[in-house]
Amino acid sequence: MPKDSEQLRATLLAYVETLRRAGRRSVRLRPGWRKGLPSLSIPQQEGVSESLSDARAPLPTAKAPFQEPTSEPASLPSSGSSEPTDQSESSRRLEALRQTTAGCRRCAHLAGFRSQVVFGVGNPHARLLFTGEAPGAEEDRQGEPFVGPAGKLLTRMIQAMGLQREDVYIANILKCRPDLPAGTPGNRKPTPEEMETCLPYLREQIAIIRPEVIVALGATALEGLTGLRKGISTLRGTFLDFQGTPLLPTFHPSYLLHKPDLRLKRQVWEDLLLVMERLNLPISERQRGYFLTKD
Repeated sequence: MPKDSEQLRATLLAYVETLRRAGRRSVRLRPGWRKGLPSLSIPQQEGVSESLSDARAPLPTAKAPFQEPTSEPASLPSSGSSEPTDQSESSRRLEALRQTTAGCRRCAHLAGFRSQVVFGVGNPHARLLFTGEAPGAEEDRQGEPFVGPAGKLLTRMIQAMGLQREDVYIANILKCRPDLPAGTPGNRKPTPEEMETCLPYLREQIAIIRPEVIVALGATALEGLTGLRKGISTLRGTFLDFQGTPLLPTFHPSYLLHKPDLRLKRQVWEDLLLVMERLNLPISERQRGYFLTKD
């Protein structure tokens, strides 16, 4: 390719990247815009097309509330075009960040205790991101967040919204399991210092994924993200702000497991309904009635 054409192509791609980072979803190009330009070979996977759109596909309707579906949830329908550039670029950047965190020793006591770093899983271009506080024993063993009993409940909550676990992104404030004395069962709450040290990794994940809504699961996750030390009962049901992204606090799934109260389930579901409304997801009358009490 001639040098000037290569420079033009590089300039165009840099401009598209600037628009993407500014939140632009598409750019309209006038008919005949190629007239007078050198012949350029711009691969579709690099995201330069007539529309340059990264519009996400519509989302499916929900299954039963907080229950395993009777059939496999439908996957998101294809948009009919090749995967947009920023999706593949997001995957590349997340993988690079994953490799960075894998060798992290900022907290020597955590690095010496963990089995592995629990980075995060899900759609690299998810509209919705869930974050908890830290990995537990099972997460530390498998290297994936929310895979224990609380994780299974979170998966059912996601499915009740009409989504699959693969549609969202799931992470934690802390990437390492908090250390415990030898032979001590259970888990411990991460310290503010530990969360402050690890939070830049989650901030970078959020910057790469660009979710439209973040759900903070539990008071510790909320504290790690915002510094607020108020109970979830006080703040749930209200959108806060995290660096320009709407943030909704709600109860951690483990709290629902320890207190199987229908009213608590309804409160969490009302929070998820707010998220669905913010994302313009379809909500059926049946969904609106989940966990309603008779009194």
